[in-house]
Amino acid sequence: MSNISMFFKQNKTVKKNAFYPATKSLSDENGKPLEWEIKPISTKENERIQESSMIEIPIPGKPNQYRQKIKSSEYMTKLIAASVVFPDLYDAQLQDSYGVKTPEELVVEMVNDSGEWNAFIQFINQFNGFISLQEQVEEAKN
Repeated sequence: MSNISMFFKQNKTVKKNAFYPATKSLSDENGKPLEWEIKPISTKENERIQESSMIEIPIPGKPNQYRQKIKSSEYMTKLIAASVVFPDLYDAQLQDSYGVKTPEELVVEMVNDSGEWNAFIQFINQFNGFISLQEQVEEAKN
């Protein structure tokens, strides 16, 4: 017989923040890339980010009917910006130094190498427990 108290919130493990060098173009005095502090995104926050990245697409041949589609690049940019604890992407001086006004614009400017951006996306996805379709296929094979 199981004990329901094992499911109480105080027994839940809290995932710790991680550190990741998002870009080689920002480094310390020794040339070592600066590490960014990354926090896990909750289910509720992920849903909010997904909903804010949705658009409605008209269904051909069906007047006044629409289907929802997620703007994937917008979603990933918002997810990354929400995940970054440090540097503070909301800092006005940091935004001004890049000539941008939002955390999403800032993170794209700071990590403006396409390969590094894709690696950052992959890190954020893995850190938050998202697995790709390819990984799901590989897991199903085993």
